[in-house]
Amino acid sequence: MIRTVALATLLATPAYAGEIWVTNEKDDTVSVISTETLEVIKTYETGERPRGITFSKDYSRVYICASDSDAVQVMDPATGKILHDLPSGEDPEQFVLHPNDRHLYIANEDDAITTVVDTETRKVIAQIDVGVEPEGMAVSPDGKVAITTSETTNMAHWIDTETQKLFANTLVDSRPRHAEFVKGGSEMWVSSEIGGTVTVFDRDTQAEKGKISFEVQGVHPDRVQPVGFEFTAGDTHAFVALGPSNHVAVVNADTYEVEDYILVGRRVWHMAFNEDRSQLFTTNGVSGDVTVIDVASRKPVKTIKVGRFPWGAAYRPAS
Repeated sequence: MIRTVALATLLATPAYAGEIWVTNEKDDTVSVISTETLEVIKTYETGERPRGITFSKDYSRVYICASDSDAVQVMDPATGKILHDLPSGEDPEQFVLHPNDRHLYIANEDDAITTVVDTETRKVIAQIDVGVEPEGMAVSPDGKVAITTSETTNMAHWIDTETQKLFANTLVDSRPRHAEFVKGGSEMWVSSEIGGTVTVFDRDTQAEKGKISFEVQGVHPDRVQPVGFEFTAGDTHAFVALGPSNHVAVVNADTYEVEDYILVGRRVWHMAFNEDRSQLFTTNGVSGDVTVIDVASRKPVKTIKVGRFPWGAAYRPAS
């Protein structure tokens, strides 16, 4: 059980006011956590099996992948009201919003396609054939390259966002899940859940630069399954969720060495930082809670109960 020994110190430290929004797969809800009180302050209903979640640039809209409703829902975060649905293809799981704040790139797991939707016209502008069971999505900071990872094909697919065409496919280890561009977009990282690794690619050449493996003391290697990851300020370190190992790894982003492991809740999926990145919130699917990590000390400081099977997480500043 996570102790709250450091909680008083954490709460006494000035922090940016804001919220962490968490999708709950089995409850068809979103839990909203205050980053000041570390408590759930609102719960909103969504479509069926919400997973991926992200905000528009001005935080006036929140996009939610309602996977079993075959829709991306657009919600008003001030009221929790669903404004409308966007066409998304079947079983949308993860997505990414282009830097233009308009185009959503959506992984459709059941259709082996990436769907591109214009959020203003609410129309599909492209459907791109990718590998089997696409899941992870990323877009470069300059908006020129999008990535889809396919779980069964074991590839990262590189998409030219001007032509909406594939220009490269790179192999990764078994069951890739999450992808991110880092270091100004010069690197692209992909986690492989069953392979137990994170692969680092050079963005310009698509060549593999490194591979990160994990070994948690007392945990069988089969249970060490990297999924979501997030980077600290300056992209100096990555925090990697290791699934049913119930740990988050801390990785030096320059050396690709694992520096630490942090015990969290059961079946950790994804995570989100608060605004100044002093706190990290992890979604723990099986235990139905969120672990709050103090980033400086790399210690868990509180467990927050949310809905059943929390999956995605996103930060929103206080309005």
